[in-house]
Amino acid sequence: MRDAGRKASDPPIQVDPMLAPGQSERFKRQVEFLLETDKLKHTLRQTILLNRSRRENSVEHSWHIALSAMIFSEYANGSRIDLSRVIRMLLIHDLVEIDAGDTYCYDAQGRQDQAEREQQAAERIFGLLPADQAADFRDLWDEFEARRTPESRFAHAMDRFQAFLHNYFTNGQVWRQHGIRRGQVLDRMQPVDAGASVLWEYVRSLMDDAVGKGFLAP
Repeated sequence: MRDAGRKASDPPIQVDPMLAPGQSERFKRQVEFLLETDKLKHTLRQTILLNRSRRENSVEHSWHIALSAMIFSEYANGSRIDLSRVIRMLLIHDLVEIDAGDTYCYDAQGRQDQAEREQQAAERIFGLLPADQAADFRDLWDEFEARRTPESRFAHAMDRFQAFLHNYFTNGQVWRQHGIRRGQVLDRMQPVDAGASVLWEYVRSLMDDAVGKGFLAP
């Protein structure tokens, strides 16, 4: 179960190089990348807004977890993290969904080829940028995916934490819709413990409360 990404009939917008300042190829590519990434606004997630009016899109998710990182950085595991690097990771980590679509985290079938789809998307989308920026963005994305640094582990914690809060504070509407059980959520939320143990304690409390209230199947 995943939402489709970029359609073949929706090619990148081409910018007239003659109109770029100094007819700069670098500036042209940067503008084209910015226009292409606007497509992420059309990628819908399974998570619903807190007022339950609609599903959130991936841009809203990325903004919200970047804000979350600013708010909760004091709880990050480790002595000190580079918050700026965390925020940069979070702002670009879902750009691959322009092509790959959003794969629901509990969709076992969709997750089988998720990594391959997202790797291909990363090559195309970051490749729109000038070479130095393309390499920088790709390095950040790869770091996020690998979860080997304190910054990437904290970024992953924020990614999982935001969606979990939406599920809990909408009375588990999406959990109940898909028949999700406590064990599935427990496994899904493990990166929170790796990145911010204090927030993991809160997640465990809310999870138990959700089961008790019938928001989440035991």
